[in-house]
Amino acid sequence: MLLSDPDQFWSSFHFGELINAYIPLMVWTGVGLVASRFAPLNTSKFMGITLYWVGVPLQLFVLARHTQFSDTPYIPYVAIAALILSWLLALVGWQFAKQEDSDRSSLGSFILATMLGNTGFVGLTLTSSLTSSTYTDWAVLYSIASNVAGNYGIAVFIASYFGKSDVKPPWWKLLLDVATVPSLWAFAIGWYTRPIGLPDVIESGLDVSIWVTIAFALSLVGLRLGKIEKWDSLKPAAIAAFLRVGIVPLAIGLGATMFGLRDDPRLILTLMSGTPTGLSVLILAEVYNLDRDLLISTIAFSFIGLIFMLPIWIVFFG
Repeated sequence: MLLSDPDQFWSSFHFGELINAYIPLMVWTGVGLVASRFAPLNTSKFMGITLYWVGVPLQLFVLARHTQFSDTPYIPYVAIAALILSWLLALVGWQFAKQEDSDRSSLGSFILATMLGNTGFVGLTLTSSLTSSTYTDWAVLYSIASNVAGNYGIAVFIASYFGKSDVKPPWWKLLLDVATVPSLWAFAIGWYTRPIGLPDVIESGLDVSIWVTIAFALSLVGLRLGKIEKWDSLKPAAIAAFLRVGIVPLAIGLGATMFGLRDDPRLILTLMSGTPTGLSVLILAEVYNLDRDLLISTIAFSFIGLIFMLPIWIVFFG
């Protein structure tokens, strides 16, 4: 939908919903920024490792148990298509983004920063505020597919290959790194225990844990932003962020339009594919010794970019 009438543009806008979407992002990121002034230096590493081993696996376990997959059979393919598109764009964008002192770690970080969106934390927060609950399963399934296939599948392979050292690890070690990702096991356990009922108090506690994990993760973003002392990766970070929140969601939104999707379904796919660079890159950076400055700078730029792009996606694809 292209809007040429300014009155039509503004009338199609729901500022209350937009503000509701911004509030949790700002509040919890702000908490992390404030905490960065007095938190110990190793706090972010502790939080990242905790999310990797506990927070994200718990979230995927709960989502796998509660999501109805039969009603949205093609959503995982859209998520995987967005990952592949992001990967290809990253390879092209790196030719313009690389600097003289860039190494294999920087290249791997650039690919991950472009590929991995914050679907589980930011994506679910945005879609719950901006779209009908009728299509909640769309957003949840996209997040699951993106996390399983991308954030803790392909991404672990890339991080293991480009990180750690300049020595290329053997292929079996890369596969072992992927096979031992806790989130993949948590998802599998959640999926195969769906028929097993749990007491209501436990189910309620698991549901609450998702939003606690989101708050914890957004605070980690603020904490890492507050600890930045130098910005040596501005150019590659800006390019990665532009691809992440600008080009990829535009392509997915236009593709959804071509396939006949409108309103909330199209907006959900656009928002989920255009979320800012995911916190999983920080977790992977801690585990595999990647370029932290490039990754956190991209997260910062992509969060800022989201603030400006979100109204555009709502108007054109909502």
